[in-house]
Amino acid sequence: MKIRIKENSVRFRLTPTEVEKFCKEGWIEESTQFKTTTFKYGLKQEQIDTLQVDFNANAVTLKVPRNFAKEWYGNDVVGLEHYEDLSDGSKFFLLLEKDFACLDNTHEDQSDKYPNPKAGKC
Repeated sequence: MKIRIKENSVRFRLTPTEVEKFCKEGWIEESTQFKTTTFKYGLKQEQIDTLQVDFNANAVTLKVPRNFAKEWYGNDVVGLEHYEDLSDGSKFFLLLEKDFACLDNTHEDQSDKYPNPKAGKC
């Protein structure tokens, strides 16, 4: 699972194995160990209508509508997005998506990725 945070946005990208686990078990989490603390990030299925995010105790949790999550592994839907209103009137962008194989040369392991729909196209 990859997470990208930039300003008021967070994006989660999951491999096929991670999508399957999340859809079946309802929860997936990873962590990054720093010298003085551990940062956790994950997804949790909930009975909600739209994506929601929470940051608590050094953890970012993306809450995903259960109705979407239960069907996600077996369909061709790439992901789900939502703009969450913040108390100051600004918006927080949330994006959950399947992780496609890179088209350019990369040192990252590409073995557990969704086939890129743009592969082989000019």
